[in-house]
Amino acid sequence: MITPWVTPARLCGGFALLLAVLAAFVLHENSAAGIAALWADSNDIAGVLARYNWLPRVTAALVGGAGLALAGVLFQQTLRNPLAAPTTLGVVGGVHLALLVGTLFAPALMVHARGLVGFAGGAGAMALVFALAWRRNLAPTVVVLAGLVVNLYFGALAVVLLLFNEEALRGMMIWGAGSLAQNNWDGVLYLLPRLALAGVAAVALSRALALLDLDDTNAKNLGISLAWLRAASLGLGVFASSVVIVELGIVGFIGLAAPSIVRLAGARRLASRLIWAPIFGGLLLAVTDQVLELVTLHSSMLIPTGATTAALGAPLLLWLIPRLNLAREPGSPPTPAPRSETPGRLVAMLAIALVAAVIVALLVGQGADGWDWPFTRPWDETGLWRVPRVLAAGAAGAMLAVAGTVIQRVSGNAMASPEVLGISAGTGLGVLAVVLLMPGAGVPVLLLAGMLGALASLAVLVGLNARSDYEPERVLLTGISVLFLFDAVAKIVLAGGDPRTQQLLAWMSGTTYYVELPLALTVAVLGVLLFAVIRPLQVWLDLLPLGMPTARSLGVNVGISRLLLLVLVALLTAGATLVVGPLSFIGLLAPNLVRIMGLARARHQLAGAAVLGALVMVMADWIGRMLLFPSEIPAGIVATLIGGSYFMWRLRRL
Repeated sequence: MITPWVTPARLCGGFALLLAVLAAFVLHENSAAGIAALWADSNDIAGVLARYNWLPRVTAALVGGAGLALAGVLFQQTLRNPLAAPTTLGVVGGVHLALLVGTLFAPALMVHARGLVGFAGGAGAMALVFALAWRRNLAPTVVVLAGLVVNLYFGALAVVLLLFNEEALRGMMIWGAGSLAQNNWDGVLYLLPRLALAGVAAVALSRALALLDLDDTNAKNLGISLAWLRAASLGLGVFASSVVIVELGIVGFIGLAAPSIVRLAGARRLASRLIWAPIFGGLLLAVTDQVLELVTLHSSMLIPTGATTAALGAPLLLWLIPRLNLAREPGSPPTPAPRSETPGRLVAMLAIALVAAVIVALLVGQGADGWDWPFTRPWDETGLWRVPRVLAAGAAGAMLAVAGTVIQRVSGNAMASPEVLGISAGTGLGVLAVVLLMPGAGVPVLLLAGMLGALASLAVLVGLNARSDYEPERVLLTGISVLFLFDAVAKIVLAGGDPRTQQLLAWMSGTTYYVELPLALTVAVLGVLLFAVIRPLQVWLDLLPLGMPTARSLGVNVGISRLLLLVLVALLTAGATLVVGPLSFIGLLAPNLVRIMGLARARHQLAGAAVLGALVMVMADWIGRMLLFPSEIPAGIVATLIGGSYFMWRLRRL
């Protein structure tokens, strides 16, 4: 419990009082009449705004927050998972992507059946999550990890649609950040009957759902059909969350925060949570929205409520992770990776493939007259302007691959990478802060900000997982939570109307379109220097995976070696993120692939991963430029789709 004197009733009462005070302030700032504006003359503009803008907005927040909290309770009870929520189970990403696709390709369907489209997307995303986690018997952390990855993967696909259809989907960018703005009562009238129906159905299922607190055998002995009960409960949760997302946009983490907080306040039984979580969820969302409305009342700044709740919810998730008491089921030991008898020859073959890819990327492509093959056009017409892009993509891919190799060996976790552990997201937060607060800052300042952001993410990672001895699934969950925090902040920035929005979106998606030769050379030189520093430290990378006692007995100062290697990881990640954005999964993909190929020793894995990372990014950049020519898919998005698919495949074998 939070404290002995805090109860769900007192907690909700306090938030209700806070909401009343905030509402009075907002109404007073909007009109001298204050609350009296609600029943002012129909011709009075303040009265019209109060009745048809402010009051529907508050009501929609209360109803929508209640619906998300109800969905969170159903998910958590059904899966016996305190981290289950619409955001962490992939439902949000599925609904978002489905609505974007529907808006572009079936607008008539969106007019008449947008709720059905959203429900189908959410249900499909959850089915994918279950498929990924089924082999681990839906272990709680694996389910949540799969849900977060599916959200990220669908988010990458959504970015592709937004980049290619900016005008058609301009309004969807604000909706995607969770805007609660209302011009009439239509939104409330859409939400209220559907969520009321979901609430009645949840109450009808509550007695059966309470039996899920028992183990499956005892529940079956009491005559419960667990398959049908879970299907009905999860379907009801997807329905409630999709209804809210369709109407209000992406409102993150209310479905996680409200059930968790009322449980900490003392609502242990399911019946209590079904009452108090929706009440508190509605109040929490309404209070957040009123605070934002008060802050932005006299400015043109737009701060979406949904993205703000996600920014507040990500720290809550980080706070909950160390407090989980989830037993890890014993699994079969990992199959040892094969060892190549000729690692040098394998690295050389990868290098030859990289040279071939660079030649193709520089000399082969499409133009106004169709495909250009090598040497059919003068160098200054085609090849010269491609040099910065190819150099930057290759250097960034190599740096992320080396960073991923180091972090996997230091942590002993084959699923670790700068992107998955949130290091790239921390870098992105630092770079984003400098871009917005210090326009025109040079590359050294951006690099410093990125490195500080990466180090901050590493500090959070170490601080939250040291006591659990860096259990792999919890570490991954921590990193992806940091990534979601970055995503929430980015949505706030993108929805704010900044004229640099399109360029920021392109950078976050990993395009090399804006890279010029000085930046490409800077990143490449930095990568070479950092690789030269890491090479003499490869003995540490061979010994640290053996465990701290063994490494110490062999003369390694574990504390200093880990600290130095993590600083180098932060520098490598910062340099690469300047070019390809905060998410590409190259840092996960390349080290694992070369290990599967047989490059097991640190020096061979480092060299092979660097070459393979450069190869993948160069080809991703070329494919992105050529696939939908003359439009471009950013290299980071192509790499994310490739690496994300690999991540999900690895997750099934976790």
